[in-house]
Amino acid sequence: MDFTLSDEQDLLRNGLTKFLATRYDLAQSRAAAKTGAGWQPAVWRAFADELGILGAALPEEFGGIGGGHVEVMVIAEALGHALVIEPYVDTAVVAAGLLVRAGGDRAAEVLDLIVAGRAIVALAAGEEQSGDRWSEAATRARRDGADWVLSGAKAMVITAPLATHLLVTAQSEDGLSLFLVDLSAAPSGLELHGYRTVDDRRAADLVLHDVRLPADALLGREGDAWPSLAKARDEGATAVCAEAVGGMRRILADTVEYCKQRQQFGQPIARFQVLQHRMVDMHMELEQSIAAVLLAVLNLEADAATRARAVSAAKATIGRAARFIGQNAVQLHGGMGMTEELAIGHYFKRLTAVQYEFGSTDHHIARYAELTRG
Repeated sequence: MDFTLSDEQDLLRNGLTKFLATRYDLAQSRAAAKTGAGWQPAVWRAFADELGILGAALPEEFGGIGGGHVEVMVIAEALGHALVIEPYVDTAVVAAGLLVRAGGDRAAEVLDLIVAGRAIVALAAGEEQSGDRWSEAATRARRDGADWVLSGAKAMVITAPLATHLLVTAQSEDGLSLFLVDLSAAPSGLELHGYRTVDDRRAADLVLHDVRLPADALLGREGDAWPSLAKARDEGATAVCAEAVGGMRRILADTVEYCKQRQQFGQPIARFQVLQHRMVDMHMELEQSIAAVLLAVLNLEADAATRARAVSAAKATIGRAARFIGQNAVQLHGGMGMTEELAIGHYFKRLTAVQYEFGSTDHHIARYAELTRG
């Protein structure tokens, strides 16, 4: 099978890589994460106006350029290599995919805003009790005249403090449904408790006290949200796996370069055979991860079971590789590997967080085992 990128995909990768190398500064992004707004709006606008990547994977009728999953992989890997904190996967992959499949005027309006860089959309699906089992939401939605009223709580909603809109899952009379919450309307009864995550992203826990929404806040058909949500979760998992590949490429390259420079016993430590073996093992984990991500990308439009197997295989592979490469990179750098001043520590934190996004490593191992049993 030919895995060579097309000319257009190669141009996309090269253009984004050049942009990030010249205009995305790691120190500035960490400062924005720790003491600023949590992101860099100017960078997000450039993603929309100069690069057009926010609509790269969307159909042309929604303002996109008609790309697909390979384009998302290319973009996510480049963003991971530069350790970008802006919420591309949450907004332009997961939320955008849900909105496209839901259809309708409200979804089209928000998609236009996403492509233009004027909307940040976060998915609120996880809950404290259900954990990785998104289909078992305890949040409730009931009709009250023409309106909907939502009550419940959501946990660890990544990007929520930055969001202009939320996509909230809730159980209605007909089953799991998806609702659009426009935060600019300041809905009464919604509490958002924000915090910074270990990898310098912004997240929040949500409490919904009888939050009243208009009738058209329901996206798609009532009770029919799970198939689209399951696909969005697999799309998000694959994208963060691609992002992790970019991060692992960077820290492996940095580690090899450091070992060439670090002197011990009168010679670079890269000449020590035991450390050469360690770096070869890191390289092998990276190559396995690349192959697993490609397999997942190529199966995202397959039937649900085939897609789930491929995605869970990739997520489990990435979980193992991210831990192995991250820990060994820190160890080979010594104590300074975990300092704020060195990039390697920031990448290690991101690779640790990736292991739990869109389902933990253990969750995906269990899902893969269940899907292949018998």
